Amino acid sequence: MPNQPLTDANGLNEEQFLKNYQAGSYERPSVTVDMLIFTVMEEEQNNYRKLAEKSLQLLLIQRGEHPFLGQWALPGGFVGINESVEEAARRELYSETNIDNIYMEQLYTWGDVKRDPRMRVISCSYMALVDRKSLSVQAGDDAADAAWFEVSYHVLETRREVVEQDILQETLVEITLQNEQNKLSGVVKLTETIQGHVRRMEREIVRSMGFSFDHLLMIQYAIERLRGKVEYTDIIFNLMPPLFTLSELQRVYEIILGKELLAAAFRRKIAERVIETDQSTRDAGHRPSKLYRYNPEWNLF
Repeated sequence: MPNQPLTDANGLNEEQFLKNYQAGSYERPSVTVDMLIFTVMEEEQNNYRKLAEKSLQLLLIQRGEHPFLGQWALPGGFVGINESVEEAARRELYSETNIDNIYMEQLYTWGDVKRDPRMRVISCSYMALVDRKSLSVQAGDDAADAAWFEVSYHVLETRREVVEQDILQETLVEITLQNEQNKLSGVVKLTETIQGHVRRMEREIVRSMGFSFDHLLMIQYAIERLRGKVEYTDIIFNLMPPLFTLSELQRVYEIILGKELLAAAFRRKIAERVIETDQSTRDAGHRPSKLYRYNPEWNLF
């Protein structure tokens, strides 16, 4: 005797249940995507004997519509009913900035009830590191402008206290994004509560000047995650050209981590991640340096 389909408490099998299901019984929040596209950019030096300075930069678009008209935001937009979240991320990135065909990874889902003044909106954020020299950025769609901003990230204060056996730590982080025409700034408070084996992290915007929505929180979290990921993944090599010197690679690590690294210790750490080539730099005013390339097999088990 063939197996009978399972029925629920109302005597309905799955086919009958789906046929009669009323999707409008529940309110539906809208879903958006927001992209954090980082790069490391060289700043030209007048003295040819000095290496070009580098800085971590983030791509923003200037909003051409309400809300937050004229303010700066991460590239993004609404997810269509017939597309995946990742498809929406790539479509919106291309339509607003002209960037296409880059590797992105999902960062976090933001669901605060009042994060968007229009309605209930949940956002999935994506992060990518790119070589800016290979991109042609231009504003499009509903963006009035698209531009790169130099990122500055500073811990202002950390306070830690123990209440009975619980640990409470509060940290204030100041973030500044700046280019030749614009300066955005804000402060985020991170509150970490440790109760036994349970850790809970809350983020709150203390001050925000020039940022749209809760994008300041997304930027803070992305930088935090980026600093962690460069320690144990190969994501940083997305910022590098095919051939590079170890000094150039070290400088990129230092920019992202926000601290100087000892050259000898750094070279030991990344020895398996790179392959030495038979080529050298030929820049005027500098001694030739060995060129290396990324070793795609370093983290294979």
